[in-house]
Amino acid sequence: MISAILLAAGQSKRMKGKNKLLLKYKRKTLINHVLKSLIKSKVNKIIIVLGHEGRKIKKIALKSKKIIFVFNSNYARGISTSIKCGIKKISKKNIGFLIAHADMPLVSKTILNTLCSALKSKNKEIFVPVYKKKVGNPLAFKYSMIKSFRKIKGDRGAKKLIRLNKSKVQMIKVNSKSILIDFDQLKDFPSAI
Repeated sequence: MISAILLAAGQSKRMKGKNKLLLKYKRKTLINHVLKSLIKSKVNKIIIVLGHEGRKIKKIALKSKKIIFVFNSNYARGISTSIKCGIKKISKKNIGFLIAHADMPLVSKTILNTLCSALKSKNKEIFVPVYKKKVGNPLAFKYSMIKSFRKIKGDRGAKKLIRLNKSKVQMIKVNSKSILIDFDQLKDFPSAI
């Protein structure tokens, strides 16, 4: 079994008072782009971590039997709190899990499935998508890495764990720059690919 933690708790601080996950991109709410890819992928369970405007996001999110919602009451303390919140819902039955960002609408089912396949077949513990030598998201981790996440703090995500565990990392080349593109500002919406 493979789970995905979808980080959707942020405050969209660079969005001039708007919650980016509730805005439309190509006639679909931003969060639902990556959520649709996750639902169609080989991921068995999707843990959506809510925080800022969590009720609104839950209401507009696509529905699927794969999805469970968790609320991170400490979301204002940074991304690490959301990751920890999501990890609590990952069972020992998992061979591994992905950490995905709700503001990355261009990440495809193909990329998600590539990471799932790596989790199943490779002997490393951390799988990082790379496009033209640039590291992107989502990231994939074997279940054995779960304890390491207890140490992360503040607005640091999983990238610090990658730096601390270089010998456990396998780079996965992908043919799409979607792994590098997140929507952080209002200007990202009309001009996106």
